[in-house]
Amino acid sequence: MTLIAPFLFPLLGYLFGSLPFSVWVTRFAKGVDVRNAGSGHATTTNTIRQAGFGWGALVLVLDIAKGFIPVWLAVGRDDIPPYILPLTAAMVVVGHCWPVFAQFRGGMGLAAAGGAFLAVNLLAFLICLGILILLVLVIHHSARATVLTGIVIAPALWLSGIRDASFWIAVAVGIVIAVRFMIDWNRQYRELWLDRDKPKS
Repeated sequence: MTLIAPFLFPLLGYLFGSLPFSVWVTRFAKGVDVRNAGSGHATTTNTIRQAGFGWGALVLVLDIAKGFIPVWLAVGRDDIPPYILPLTAAMVVVGHCWPVFAQFRGGMGLAAAGGAFLAVNLLAFLICLGILILLVLVIHHSARATVLTGIVIAPALWLSGIRDASFWIAVAVGIVIAVRFMIDWNRQYRELWLDRDKPKS
């Protein structure tokens, strides 16, 4: 394999990540741009708000798949450098957050990152999901919980004895996700189920 060929995997990751399924599905189902209401992001939860649970579930599956496929294609190849796998996973999330096919206005990258973990290590996926859910329930602010999840998932996997490629994927996607969610750090959410403001008495 040439020196250029290994970098086709990260490029493929970015292109897969850039597929804006929530934008396409919501436009097909309701004739609206999912980013023009709710959270303003191209996400599963925003699709559910605007198009319903069934369409949102479809977007979730598609977003996980677009994270899974490019990483799975790179898994187990002996002819690429080890860093290509986490780089591919990171580029999937970059594509999801800043998609070339949707004016660089995308989602938050969680489902795509989950797909990348599933392609490598199911246990790592479950640990990361558990950390995210726990932090959301404790903090009651999804953006802050996700930033913290992005920071702690790599150390958590290391302490759990998981030190294969999924650890380096956690480092790579954790950085991207933390940066992406920082824009919502101080946002007062009103549209997310766990982040609704309590009614004033």
